Amino acid sequence: MGGTPPVVAKKTTHTPKARIHQKFGSKACYKIEEVQGTTQDGCPGLAIPQKGPCLFRCSLQLPEFSVVSEAFKRKKDAEQSAAEMALQKLGCDSAASDSMVQEPQDELISRLSYLFTDEFLSSLHPLGGHFRAALRRGGNLYGLIPVSLFAVCDAKLGSICKSINPVVDSNPLLAIPLVMKAAASASGSVATSEGQLWMGRKNPYPPEIIQSSISSQLNSPESIWIEAIHIPYSLEKNVDSLTLNVSSTGYYLDAIGQKLGLTDASKILVSRTVGKASSEVRLYFSAPERYLVDLLSDLNVKEVASEEGSFNARASYFSGHAIFGNAILASIGYTWKSTDLFHEDISLQSYYRLLISKIPSGVYKLSREAILTAELPMAFTTRTNWKGTFPKDLLCSFCRQHCLSEPVFSVVSTPSKQSSEVSGSCKRLKVAQSSAEETEHGNGPGVASHGNGSVGSEGTFMCEIKISSKLQGLIIEYSPKDSYRKRSDAIQNSSLRVLLWLNTYFKELDMPVEKLAPTADAFNIHICPEKFVKTFTLCPFIHNLRQRNETQRDRLLDSKSINQSYIMPGHGLYSLNIEGSDSGTSPSNGSLAYINYVAYLVADGEHMKEPLESKDEFEFEIGVGAVVPHLEAVVTQMSVGQSACFNVDLPPQELILAAAGDSVKIFSLLSSKVCFLEYSIALLRVTEPLEDRMEQALFSPPLSKQRVGFALQYIKESSASTLIDFGCGSGSLLDSLLDFPTSLAKIVGVDISQKSLTRAAKILHSKLSRNSHAGEPSLGVKSAILYEGSITYYDPRLYGCDIGTCLEVIEHMEEDEACLFGDVVLSYFCPKVLIVSTPNYEYNVILQRSNPSNQEEDPDEASQSQACKFRNHDHKFEWTRDEFNRWASNLAGKHNYSVEFSGVGGSADVEPGFASQIAVFRRRGIPLETDDNHPTPVDLIRQYEVVWEWNRSDR
Repeated sequence: MGGTPPVVAKKTTHTPKARIHQKFGSKACYKIEEVQGTTQDGCPGLAIPQKGPCLFRCSLQLPEFSVVSEAFKRKKDAEQSAAEMALQKLGCDSAASDSMVQEPQDELISRLSYLFTDEFLSSLHPLGGHFRAALRRGGNLYGLIPVSLFAVCDAKLGSICKSINPVVDSNPLLAIPLVMKAAASASGSVATSEGQLWMGRKNPYPPEIIQSSISSQLNSPESIWIEAIHIPYSLEKNVDSLTLNVSSTGYYLDAIGQKLGLTDASKILVSRTVGKASSEVRLYFSAPERYLVDLLSDLNVKEVASEEGSFNARASYFSGHAIFGNAILASIGYTWKSTDLFHEDISLQSYYRLLISKIPSGVYKLSREAILTAELPMAFTTRTNWKGTFPKDLLCSFCRQHCLSEPVFSVVSTPSKQSSEVSGSCKRLKVAQSSAEETEHGNGPGVASHGNGSVGSEGTFMCEIKISSKLQGLIIEYSPKDSYRKRSDAIQNSSLRVLLWLNTYFKELDMPVEKLAPTADAFNIHICPEKFVKTFTLCPFIHNLRQRNETQRDRLLDSKSINQSYIMPGHGLYSLNIEGSDSGTSPSNGSLAYINYVAYLVADGEHMKEPLESKDEFEFEIGVGAVVPHLEAVVTQMSVGQSACFNVDLPPQELILAAAGDSVKIFSLLSSKVCFLEYSIALLRVTEPLEDRMEQALFSPPLSKQRVGFALQYIKESSASTLIDFGCGSGSLLDSLLDFPTSLAKIVGVDISQKSLTRAAKILHSKLSRNSHAGEPSLGVKSAILYEGSITYYDPRLYGCDIGTCLEVIEHMEEDEACLFGDVVLSYFCPKVLIVSTPNYEYNVILQRSNPSNQEEDPDEASQSQACKFRNHDHKFEWTRDEFNRWASNLAGKHNYSVEFSGVGGSADVEPGFASQIAVFRRRGIPLETDDNHPTPVDLIRQYEVVWEWNRSDR
C-alpha cells in the first residue's frame, strides 16, 4: 500500500546468433566479407554507371556445414542472417522461440555459471582476465574477484540485470545484489565468501587449464607504474595525480584498494566506462559501509545507502550515477584484444579534457585540438567550410556523455510548392505543409526514402529533435522554423541550434529556473525546466564557465606591463601589435583563414611565459564565430603575410588546464600569480568564400532563386513549350521550374560534368515521377532529357527550341569560348528567346565587404578603384556592365536578334547596378534552316551523349 510498485522482469528471447553459440560455442566461426552493392538510386534510365553502397556478407562455418548470408548494410545484421540460415538448415524453427525464452533470473544463473567454466577461463573476455589474475593471488584470496566486476565487465550479464531491474541502468551498483542472489542459486559451481563481496569457482580448475591460461603472462615485467587521478569527495580539496604500482604477480584492484585505504579489495566498486565506450577509463571507489551492511544482511536491497556528507559530486558527474567517498580515475583493465593487462596513464590534463568533453563547446574544441582557440560556430554554412566534428555527432556525443538517450531526429520533407507570383525581379518562396516524415536515432543509420538524402529531391527539409533522459523522460524538443534544400543540412543545422542553446546554459549554470524556458524559446526549443534542471543537477557544482578573474583583469589594466594604447572593448583584448606590410589580401565573412599561432600563459610582471597551445596551421571560417572572439577580431584586421601579438583575459581555468601539458605547474602558476594569455599569430593565407555564401549574405531570397523567378516570368510571357538549359549543372533551374505551373512540355539540360548530370537526373526523376497527380505544377511536362556535351558545339537535335537559358555559366569559360557559345547558340540552335546571366564585376566591391549594412553606403565612396576579386575561384572572367552590353549587343546584331538588359539583386538606377546582370535575346524572324544554303561548319557539330531520359507516356 502506497509503496513502490514491484518491478516486473522482462523475459528475454535469444537471437539466432545466441542460439548458435549455445549449440556450438567457439566452434561457430563467423567471417565478414565487404561487397559492393548495386545502385538503388531510384533513377531508371541513367546512363552513367553508379557506385552502390558498401554492404557486408557473412559466412558462418559450423563443424558439419557452412552458410553464406545475403548482403546487408550492417555487419551484425549479416551475422544474424547467417545464424538464422544455419538454424533453418539444422531444422530449428527460428520463429518458434518459445522454448528459447527464459525467465531473466534463470538466465542470470545460467550466465553466471558459464562464466566459471573451463572454456571461459581461456577466452579473450575482459572478465576472463580478472579470473586469470585472481589465480595468481596467494592465500585465502586465491581465485577470488570482487562481485562488483561481473555486471561491469560482462555486457550480457549486465543486460540481464537491467531486464530484471531497469533502475540498474542508472545505478549499476544495484546489479550487485542480483548477482549475489544468482550465485546463491548456482552454488554448485559458484562460491562466495562469507561477510565479503568476493566470488570464485567452487571446484578448483584443472591444473592444466590453469597452467595454459596464465603461462602467457609469466614473462611480464615485475611491476607496472601507472599514473591515475585521485578525486576527493570534498569539493574543497583539489583533484590531484597519484601513481599505482601493480606487481606482475599481483592483482591491480589490490593496488587501487591500498590507495583508497582499503584492506579488503572486495569493497571496491567499479563504474561504467568514462568517456568513450571503447576505453578502459573507469572510476574506482569504496562501497559505503551502510550499503555493505544492508547488502550482506538482505540481498533484496533496493537502494544505495551512504554516510552523510560523503557524496562525491565530481566522480558522480563523470559516472552518471551516485558515488560516495574518495574515488580514483584510472585507465586499466582487461580487454577483448589481449590477455595482457591494458593500462594507460591518466594525467591531470586528461582529467580536464574529460571534464570539458561534457560541455557542448568542449567536445568541439577537442575535435579541433584547439581548446583555447576554437569555439562552437554559430552557423553551419557548408560541409566543406565546417571544420571538426559535425553538429549531429557532437550532439550524440553530448547525450552519451550525460547518459541521456540517443537523440531522435525526425526529418520532415516539404515539397516546393511555391507561389508563382513574381514581384519585379525578386521571387518570394512559400513552402507548403510537410508531406513526409523520416525518423532516425542518433546511433542508427540514416533513413532516406528517396535515395541519397542530400540530393534534395523532396524540395526542402526540416529536422525536429527530441532528447530524453532515461529517468526524467522527454527533456528537450526542438521545432525548427527554417528549411533546407539538403536533408543533411537540415539535420546539421537543427543539431547546431540545440547545441548552441545547451552551450548558453552551460555558460550560465546559475540561471534561475524561470529564465530557462524563455531562453530556450528563443532557439525554438521547448523544455520542462524542472526535469531539465534535475537531469543536469550536478553541472553547477563542477563547471564554472563564466569564471573570469575580474580582480586579475583590473590589476592587469593597472599594470605597467600592459600597453594602454590598444584596448578592444568587449573582447578583453590588450596590447595588440600587428607587424608586416599590408599585402592587400584580407579575410572577409565566409572566407577561410589559415593561421599559425602559439598561446602562452604569462605571469604579469615576471619573466614567466609557458606555452599552452600551438598550431602550425589552423583554418577557420570568418564570420560564424568558429574561434574565440578576440582572435577573429585581430585576424580580420590583418592581411596575408602579417603577424600579430596581443594579450587577452584568461578563459575558464578548466580550459587552461585541459590545454596545458604540465597541468601541475600551470595550476601552481594560476594559483599564485596574476596571469593573462598572450597570442602570437601569423596569417598564412585566405581562401575566398564561395559565390553563393557571399550572395546569401546580402540577398533574400538568394540570387539563384531570383534568377529562377526572372526566367519563369519570360517562360510564361512566351508560352514556351520547349526549354533548353545550357550549362544546367546539377539541375537547380530545371528542378525549380517543376514547382510552378507553366506551358512547358519538354525540358532539356546540357552540361559537361557527369557528376552534376547524375545529381540532376536523380532530382528530376524523383520529382517528375512523384508529381503525377492532377493539380501538380509539373503535370504538363511530358518529357525531360539530359545530355553530356560542351555548349560550344551544336547538336542538330536541339535546333529551334522556344526558350534557352544560360544562367551564371559563361564566366566559367575563357572569354573566347563565351563568344563562341554566343555565336553557336544564336546562329545554329536558334532559340526564340535566350536568357543569359553573368556576375556584374562592379558589384563585387559590395559583395566582398560581406556586410549587409554597407549597402547603404555611397557607392562612390566604396573604393571603386580597388581591385576586387572574382566571386568564385573557377571564374575565368567577370564583366563590367559595359563589357557585357558590348558582348550581347554585338551578338544580337550579328545574328538577327534584339536584346534587352536587366538583372536581379540591386537596381538598374542605383550604382553599381544589378549584382547579376541579364541579357534577354529575342529572335526577330524565322531562322534559316541549317541546310546546304546555310551549312554548319563540321568542326562545330558534335552529337551529345544522352545521360538520362524521361517520358510521361512510359510511366
